This record gives sequence, C-alpha cells and structure tokens, in this order.
Amino acid sequence: MSEIQGFKRINFFKGFLTTEKDWNDAERYHIDKRRLHNRMLHSPGIVYGHNGDLRVNARARGDLSVEVQPGYAIDGMGNDLMIFDATIRNINLEEFKLPQTIYIVLRYYEELTDFIAYKENLEYKGHRRVLESCKVELSQTEPDITREVELARIYLEKGVQRVRDARDPANPAPNEIDMRYVQRGGLSGSMLPGYLRVKLETLLWQVRRGALEYTRRGVIAAHDVVQACNTALMLLFANLLDLRNVFDIFRLIIDTEGEMSLDVDVHHPTIAQKKEFSEYRRQVEILRGLLAENKNNTEAFQNLLAYQAKAAEIANAAIAGEKPVIVAAEEKKETKVADIKDWEGVKTMPAPKQEMELEGIKWVLVDEIEILNKESEDKHLFQIKEAKDSYRSRQKLKYPDGTTVEDTGRAHVDGYSEFKLLNITPGRPVVVLRRMDYVYGDYELELAVNGKKVAIVACTGTDRVHRWRNWPAMISADNVTEAAMTIRQQSVTAGRDINMFHIWVYQPK
Repeated sequence: MSEIQGFKRINFFKGFLTTEKDWNDAERYHIDKRRLHNRMLHSPGIVYGHNGDLRVNARARGDLSVEVQPGYAIDGMGNDLMIFDATIRNINLEEFKLPQTIYIVLRYYEELTDFIAYKENLEYKGHRRVLESCKVELSQTEPDITREVELARIYLEKGVQRVRDARDPANPAPNEIDMRYVQRGGLSGSMLPGYLRVKLETLLWQVRRGALEYTRRGVIAAHDVVQACNTALMLLFANLLDLRNVFDIFRLIIDTEGEMSLDVDVHHPTIAQKKEFSEYRRQVEILRGLLAENKNNTEAFQNLLAYQAKAAEIANAAIAGEKPVIVAAEEKKETKVADIKDWEGVKTMPAPKQEMELEGIKWVLVDEIEILNKESEDKHLFQIKEAKDSYRSRQKLKYPDGTTVEDTGRAHVDGYSEFKLLNITPGRPVVVLRRMDYVYGDYELELAVNGKKVAIVACTGTDRVHRWRNWPAMISADNVTEAAMTIRQQSVTAGRDINMFHIWVYQPK
C-alpha cells in the first residue's frame, strides 16, 4: 500500500515521549503550510505598503553604492523576505565586465544560531534556533523569481563614476536605477473600507457622466476621461482598488481631465471663456498638486475625493445651456484611416517604390537608412546598445516571387537598436519598413518614439525558403510631433535574433 499523502500535524497525548524529530516535524508542518499559502494565494514580488517598500535609491554621497529601504517581499517558493533596516550595497566594478546590466536582488537564507553544548553530557548539543533572513546581492544574470526577488537593475557604462536615481523612471538612462521590471506581489483583493468604496464608485460615475456630456458637445479629449473612469470602475468592481493603487489610478484620470481642459481652450472658446470653466482648470491643478504630495493615506484619499467631486460639479456647470453638437447625416464624411494591414502586400515586394497607393492612401518615401553604409548610419545616428550579441551579415536571399536580392545588414540578440528619422511631417502617421531575414521570425518588438513607448510590433511566422520580408511598423499621427524622431526598437521576446538590412520610411502624401 502506498503511504498516505497529506500534511501530518503533530498530536500530543499524555505519556508521549518526544524526540528532536518530532519537534522538527512540527515546525516543518507550519513552514510548508505557510509557503503553500504564499505560493497559491499571493503573487511573488515586493509587497507594497510595508515600511520603505524595498525601494532602491542612489546615495547622496554620489558614489557606486545604493541604499535599499526596509520592506517585505515573497519569492516564488513562498518564502518571506524582510529587511528591517536600510541596507547599503557597494558596487565593485572589478567584479563586472562593462558595459553590462547588473541586477540588485533579494535572496532568502536560513542560518542555524544559538548553539549550545551541555558539559554534563556532550552528546546533547546543537543549535536552538534557525534564523530566517535574506540578503541584498548583485547578480549578472536575469533574476529568477523562484529563488530571488528583483529590486532594481542598472546598466553600467564603461568609466562609470556614480549611479543616480532615474530622472525619468519610465525611461532610465545608463548608470541610473531602473525599477521598471520589479514585480509586485502580495495581497489579492481590496482592503478599502466599505464607506470609501461607495464614495469612490459614486464619484467615478459622476465624473463619467460629466465627461459624456462634453463628448456630446464635440470635445474629443473627453472620450479619454470616460475611458479612464470605465477602467477604474472595472477595477473597483473586481475588488482590486485600495490605498495601495488608487492614487496611481487617479493620476491617469486627472491627466485626461487636464487634456480635456486644453482641448476646450483650443477648440471650444465659448465654453473656455466661461467663469465656471476657468474655475474647473484651477481645480484640476489643485488635484495634480495633491497627487504630487505622495501621501497615500485615508485622509489624503478623502481630500482627493472631495476636490474631484467639486471639479466634476464645476465642469457640469460650465456646459449648462450649451447644446450638444448634432452632425447631419449628409455632412458626415468618411475619412480613410491608415491601417498597418494595408501593408501586407508590401512585405513581399523586392523593391518598395518611392510612391505607393495602398487602400486609397498614397504613401511617399521620406527617408531611408542603408545599413552598414557609414555615411547613412552616421547621418541617422544608428547604433545598437546593451545587446548580448551583435554581428554584421551579407545575405543573398529570395523574396516569395523568386527575386534574388543581395544586401548587407546588422543583427543583435536582446538589447535595442536606435536611429533617427529625418524629413518627417508632424501630425501624419509614419511607417517604418524594415528588410529582414524571415528565417528568424516569431518575436515581438517594442517601438518607442523619443523615449515614449508607442507600439508592439508582432513579427509572426518564419520562412526557410523565401527568406526576405519587408516588415512594417506604424507610428500613429498623434505620436508624430517633430520633423526628426528618435526611434528605439527593443525585443520583447528574449533571446531572439533581430536583424535589419534596409530601412524605408513612408508618410501619407
């Protein structure tokens, strides 16, 4: 017969002669149950809301050291990791081959302590306690959540003298502390008191109704306010909003309200000139100031609700008497919207043209980059950074129609490539067309414009026979604001070969 499977709890009874095995089994029962609970009911990562949230900061002395604040985390094995005091960690450059990304991680450790030996009988000796602790360590490999929790990462350049806090946390520069990849763990569900949850729900409906009225009066940016409220309401109904995250949610709502007020100022002067709307703009600035105080407590939340309710009331008063915009059926015009699907046929075109009409839109070549042409690369500031591996290549391959083309290119594994596009007309969409070796497919690229993430480009499928493809990526018109744009393309799928042999840039005529 097989042994019974399950958790065995120690059962004491009169006359039970215990041994060290019994007591260790008793402890193991509770340890295993706690770890199982953590693994199954709590996500691994930093549990926000305890002390300093294990935040990593540069030190004021301006050297190669960081300070980790106290806090609590759970690793993928269900271990509790806690730091009670701020911890300093020095970066010894002799341990690394720069340039390189280093990872600041927290690892769980157990240590036997309180050793005792009885002089009367030396057979009786041992450690009376096991200290559960953790250590802040520096790693050169991508963190594995089953054995460590990432606190931050830093890309160190050659010659680095000091590390800094990120000026822009959404896009840290080299030698700046990057906490974008830190996992959030811990609590599932909301601890928001019932009376605050009801007040929050009522307010979100109020803001949403007011924004809908602005959309009916032709204020396009009001649609974003509606969608921000919809998202917040869905999170509230899913029982996922409380003081840990509600201020971040309101940051999005208040930003969209600021964009709506700007839209009214520019395109709806009759509303903008009203005294009530001027007061609404002031209320939005007050709300931004409240968020900037970074006070994540009940009192700050109640203040935020009160000012947001006042802002919504004033916004509604500003359009009282304003009639909704009604567009007659005969005045409506259909405008063809640029769609990346229109470029499907261009993927297999051996020689993309100077001008191409695709589904009713005429696209014109405005710029191009010849890879491995020094003059062209220098002109466009082309470079590959942080790659685990990069190389040059000359290929003589076929397109699906049988046309053979020989071309030179570059490739990189992980990291990112960056280049500048020139001759761009702001306010129009841009398509970046990249000739690639399609034998290396099935990956995703993250596209950023001037440091702002704008799109995920999926390169689906592979072809081992007809290997040339021209893969398009579209940048929407609202992200095209300057005549020159810095493009950054980074692999989302780790370890994939990202290659490029020629880059064409198109805009609608």
